[in-house]
Amino acid sequence: MTNAPNTPTTPTKPTTPKTANTPDKSNPSTPTPLDFNQWVIEQFRANEGRVGGPFEGGDLLLLTTTGAKSGEEHTTPLAYFREGDLLLIVGSAGGAPQHPAWYHNLLAHPMVRVEVGTEVFAAIAVPAEGDRRDRLFEQVVRAAPGYADYQRRTTRSLPVVTLRRSEPEEGEGPREVTNLAEKLLEVHSWLRVQLHQVREEADAHFAARAAHQGPGAPPAPGLSMQLRQHCLAFCESLEFHHTGEDAHIFPALERRHPHLRDALRRLRAEHRTVARIKGELHALLSDIATADPARFRAELDRMTEELRAHLDFEEEALIPVLADIPFPPTAPVREAADGATA
Repeated sequence: MTNAPNTPTTPTKPTTPKTANTPDKSNPSTPTPLDFNQWVIEQFRANEGRVGGPFEGGDLLLLTTTGAKSGEEHTTPLAYFREGDLLLIVGSAGGAPQHPAWYHNLLAHPMVRVEVGTEVFAAIAVPAEGDRRDRLFEQVVRAAPGYADYQRRTTRSLPVVTLRRSEPEEGEGPREVTNLAEKLLEVHSWLRVQLHQVREEADAHFAARAAHQGPGAPPAPGLSMQLRQHCLAFCESLEFHHTGEDAHIFPALERRHPHLRDALRRLRAEHRTVARIKGELHALLSDIATADPARFRAELDRMTEELRAHLDFEEEALIPVLADIPFPPTAPVREAADGATA
């Protein structure tokens, strides 16, 4: 594991790492955690990811999660570490007895936004489990020994969360998108890749369970946290895509191209079918320890079949029309409003 690229080589790590939500309690004038976090966020964004004061030279990122209950966005400054192409964050909360709010948020909504330096990208947040969590935490402690102090202060196991990009890095993505047909194909391609990854993880999980023999702990019952998070992230992205189509793209197309009305009616019905399956998957994933793997696989197979057919039909019906609509839209004011929503 390596620290972030901007880690200084000469200063040593503090024994107890300061985090943005643990201000200096020895100073009575220290602002509240919320005020302090906001100050860190403003400093971070104004200085290309660099923050002064107690965080001078530190490795910080901004994590934006969606509230588990409120549905609102919340941004939290956090220390981070690197493990290959993953970023690691720790739910220490200064050794408090409860997990931090951002951790509960990403369990409910695994799709998060990450800011590192001047980069901003979407990522999938997955808490590490079992031996892997222990190994990663040991590596974090070697880099920042203060996290061991935090662990000693509480009986809970401090979660180590991996952040993996859910989009290509700059220069690795597809060619420039010039019309809505290409944009739709780009989104569909991403959804197909994510669905394939979820299915691969499901197959690997079930294969490991079936192959276990002899001594040693068998795989945990139910489903793995990684499978849960990736499945929820996929469902969340799919819902966002379908909601945008139903609310904006389809009404605009219906006004401009009445001959598509029957096709759009079918696509809306398919959205509802996929949404029902997604709801059943969500219910299964509410408690991975007791989830029925066989039922999960059956529902995942059903969603895969429905979604693949849906994406194929949508492309067949809409690509010829969408190919004539520039992206981003460049139509006159009235048309641009329609195009923007499309």
